[in-house]
Amino acid sequence: MTTRDTVRARLDRVSDPELDESIVELGYVDHIEISDEYGVVTLAFTLPTAWCSPAFAWMMSVDARDEIESIAGVNRAVIRLREHMHQDEINEGVNARQSFDASFPDADGEVASVRATLDDKARLSRQYEAVESLLEADITPAQICGLTPADIDIHTGDDRRSEDAFAAVYLEAESFAVTVPARPLDRYLRKARTVEYITTENDTLFRTPEGEPVSVENFELVHRRGRLAQTNMTGQGGVCDALNESRRDKLNRDTPVAADAD
Repeated sequence: MTTRDTVRARLDRVSDPELDESIVELGYVDHIEISDEYGVVTLAFTLPTAWCSPAFAWMMSVDARDEIESIAGVNRAVIRLREHMHQDEINEGVNARQSFDASFPDADGEVASVRATLDDKARLSRQYEAVESLLEADITPAQICGLTPADIDIHTGDDRRSEDAFAAVYLEAESFAVTVPARPLDRYLRKARTVEYITTENDTLFRTPEGEPVSVENFELVHRRGRLAQTNMTGQGGVCDALNESRRDKLNRDTPVAADAD
């Protein structure tokens, strides 16, 4: 039996591509309806503004559809983007399995290239947060540059956001492990694998924006560039949080009975 908690856990993997934060965490999810008899899950969600980029809205809708349909027992996901200037085109196209180009024939550029650019930016931002967590644990830049995915053992249990989740970082030369929070490394590894900067367990863990392994010599420069990417996303996130809060307040004033059925 599919539950809303199960669906929300999968939707937690879906990020706003501009902010690199979960649509669940950002409060975009309005309602989840489950029909176990037919294996259909309907998701209603709303973005902070009606004029949010149609390419970004499309990515979130497709990713949400695919994550929901990856749940055992779910045959089909129905996506309902609401209060968006292009909601009709997006809902029709995503639910009909059309391409972005077919739904937006006049769009300038492919959604795949937009996604790739934002994925690179998100990877660099997540790398900054992961490296910061290692530096705070007194792991040196030289040790960090020598790490591979095989040196990281992540323990999250059923909840990746749990305060009890941790990652053991094995430092081979010293023959011991250092414990750090799981979330920064877990998020970085998932994104680095998605964009194929990491393809094996023996790849160098951290990379330059161009994809080369980070060395001790360029460590500080690459880390500063990651901080710029992270700061940029944080700033955009603050604006979107304010817009989203304003939209929610208005919705509650206009339709006080229409609360989240979850």
